[in-house]
Amino acid sequence: MNRILIVDDEPLIRSSLSKVIEDLSDIHLVSGTVSNGEEAMDWLGQYYADMCITDVRMPKMDGLELIRRINLQYPWVTCIVVSSYDDFGYVQQSLKLGAADYVLKPVSREALHEAILRTHGKSSESRFDYASRLMLKRLPHHMDMLERWVRQIRTAQYETLPLLVVDTLEMLESWIGGQYHYLSMLAMEWLGLVKEELSKEKLEIELEEGIDSGLGDVTIPHEKLRSYYRLCAVRRLEEGAGRLCETRAAAGDQPTRKAVEAVKRYIDRHYAEKITLQELADEAMVSRNYIAILFKKATGHTIWNYLVSIRMSKARELLLQTHKKVYEIAGDVGYDNSVHFSQLFKEHFGLAPAEYKKRMES
Repeated sequence: MNRILIVDDEPLIRSSLSKVIEDLSDIHLVSGTVSNGEEAMDWLGQYYADMCITDVRMPKMDGLELIRRINLQYPWVTCIVVSSYDDFGYVQQSLKLGAADYVLKPVSREALHEAILRTHGKSSESRFDYASRLMLKRLPHHMDMLERWVRQIRTAQYETLPLLVVDTLEMLESWIGGQYHYLSMLAMEWLGLVKEELSKEKLEIELEEGIDSGLGDVTIPHEKLRSYYRLCAVRRLEEGAGRLCETRAAAGDQPTRKAVEAVKRYIDRHYAEKITLQELADEAMVSRNYIAILFKKATGHTIWNYLVSIRMSKARELLLQTHKKVYEIAGDVGYDNSVHFSQLFKEHFGLAPAEYKKRMES
C-alpha cells in the first residue's frame, strides 16, 4: 500500500486532492492532510508515509524547505510538488532538491494520476533494486535457508511451512537495520529465488505480489510500522509458498484447477461458518466423493487442512492487529472451543497464540 501525506494551506485543495487519490486505485491511500511544512514535519514525526504531495507557497514553512527536511530525516519519502504556473521557478528548485514530479494548478485528475503512478513506479523500482542487490550480497551466507524452502516444497512438507516463513522473515529483517519498508521487496525477491530453483524442473510458476489492504490502518504510527511490514512480508511468503506448492502438485490440469479454485473461493468467503463437503462439491460442480480426492491431488493437502490454514491466517491477523482475547478470536474464525483453537494454532504456526504474538512483536 502507498501511503500519501497531502500538504497545502487551502482546505478545498486538500479535500480535492484527497478525493482524486481515493478514486485512483486500491493501493494509494491518503494517510494525512496538513496545511503547511511545519505541520507536515510534526505529522511525519509520528506517522509513516511513502509519498508527500506538497504546495510550494505556504506560511510558516514552504514546500522547498519541507522537501529539504524530508530528504534529511525521511529519505524514503518521495515528493510531488503542486504549484501554479506563476511559481514555476519554485518547481524547478524543487526538482533540483530531488522532488520526483510536479503538477500545475489547477490540478487535473489525469495529471495527478499520472504523477502519482510515475512516482510510485520509480520508488518501487528503486526499492526492488536495493532489495535485489542486498539479496545478492547476503544469499551466499544463507544458502541453507534456500535449500530448506526447496526441499520442503519438493517433498510436500506443508505442515512446517508456516514456521519456515517466520524463520525466513527473521532472517530478512536482520539484513535491513530497521528499514522495514524493504521487507516486502525482500520477500518477493526471496520467492523469486525459490521459484528459480524449482523452475529447473520445467514448471511454469506465476507469482504475484498482491495487495496489503486490511493488514494495517490507513495511518500507521512509527511504533506499529515494524508489525505492519512484518505482516505484509509474511503474507507474501505464505501466499508464494502456497502457490509454489500447488503449481508443483497440479501440473497444468485446467478443469482440476477450476474446481479447486471454486472450493478455495467458497472457503475464503465462509471460513467462519460450518462448511460441509456437499456445499463444496456443489460449488465446484463435481461429486461429493470426488472433490476431496481432486483437491488433495491438486494441492497436496486436504480440504480441511486448507480450511484450517485460512482460519489460522485470519486468526493471526486478529491476534496481531486487535486486542481481542484468544477465545474471542477463536469464535470469530469458526471455533467454539478456544483450547482446541489454540492447539490448532500451535500445530499450524509452531507456536501458541501468545508465544506467536510475542515473537512477531518483540
